[in-house]
Amino acid sequence: MSHSDPPAPAGGRTTSAAARTVAPAVIIGSALEWFDFYLFASMAALVFGKVFFPGQSPVAATLSSIATFTVGFVVRPLSGIFFGYLGDKIGRKRVLTLTFLLMGVSSGLIGLIPSYGSIGVFAPILLVVLRLAQGLGAGAEFSSAIAVSYEHAGVRTRGLFGSLPALGVNIGLFASSLTVTLLTSMDKEFLVTWGWRIPFVASFALVAVGFWVRSRMPETPEYAEVSDDDDRRSHATPLRDLFRYDWRGVCAVGLVVIGYLSASYLFKTFSLSYLTEFRGVPANIGAFGVTLASAVAIAAVPVAGWLCDRYDAGQVLFAGAAGIALLAFPFFWALDTGAPLPIWAVMIATTGIVIPAMLAASGAYFARQFPTSVRATGLGTGKETGGIAGGIAPLVGFGLIAVTPDHAYWPVALMFLLCAVAVVAGVVWDQQKRVEARTPTTATTDTART
Repeated sequence: MSHSDPPAPAGGRTTSAAARTVAPAVIIGSALEWFDFYLFASMAALVFGKVFFPGQSPVAATLSSIATFTVGFVVRPLSGIFFGYLGDKIGRKRVLTLTFLLMGVSSGLIGLIPSYGSIGVFAPILLVVLRLAQGLGAGAEFSSAIAVSYEHAGVRTRGLFGSLPALGVNIGLFASSLTVTLLTSMDKEFLVTWGWRIPFVASFALVAVGFWVRSRMPETPEYAEVSDDDDRRSHATPLRDLFRYDWRGVCAVGLVVIGYLSASYLFKTFSLSYLTEFRGVPANIGAFGVTLASAVAIAAVPVAGWLCDRYDAGQVLFAGAAGIALLAFPFFWALDTGAPLPIWAVMIATTGIVIPAMLAASGAYFARQFPTSVRATGLGTGKETGGIAGGIAPLVGFGLIAVTPDHAYWPVALMFLLCAVAVVAGVVWDQQKRVEARTPTTATTDTART
């Protein structure tokens, strides 16, 4: 038997317990996850080629290094499905705590890997193994955080509260990009030898703080209601129910993710390699542009969440898709100047406003594609399956420009246009009305599902 979504807290207000404990737990956890994740992405673009893939040409080493970043996305769909399933079976809180530990510990261990010069081929092998562990943790973190935020929110605050994971993402991105900026501004030999290791090893201390915060977080009231006894929980089949009844929601989520996540990593990860390898721009200029953009994003995310409650999350996603399309070519015009101010301006417009607004809107939009009983499974499956494209995008973009005469940027600009189309397609296929029709406030039987 299926189970309906219970009504949100009365009056559309978030509970006081959520305000005190859930919001910090979601924000801090997402911040640490993306601090580690973007740190790896930046070091893959700037350092890992020299440390773990010596002896190759600079372009080949960078490609190999970026490929290790992409590897983490290969396991994320499996992680999203598995941990999403666990989230619907044993609870959101337990899964969030487990994935947080997996992500943080693996990131700390990356900072302890000896270089290729010390242990040979085992160095890149260890890097790939720990990157896979990062991907397993990250594959469930954001989706589970969306479910927790959405299910603790009231009807009139789901856009704002659903944007909390995105706020954590951008705080983590800001801290990570600031760290990268500081490191790349120092002596290059210091960065390559052991300077890059410092923020990774620091993850161990940050994990301890985050684990304590998350241990105090309550389970969501919606999940507690649909899983209010051990017998019901033991007989729940969220994965089967998802693909039987809610596969359309998986497709809608996947399309939006393919679009905005691919664009996101092209804007803030691929661009760093493009500037240093093909335009000869110092690494700290691009890194500082991401830092500035992240600072703006911290303010942009709550505004976007508020707009989702005032208008609609789908409309915010439409606006973001338009922004990606309009900035596709101007983004490269600015990068090709090599001047800091134009580079920073387009970084702020893309990574600081357009992408964060879409990330904020995705929380409420993705969550409403599924009923409570399969929400974590649906979010994890749809988001992480579509997320493969995000991990591949920087590698594809770098490869296209590497083989294009004069390293022309137009193939990647066309990739941005395709990203916008994918987002629009995902929003057009919104399943909210279908889910609401099947899950009224009274119990719904299997025969009522269509």
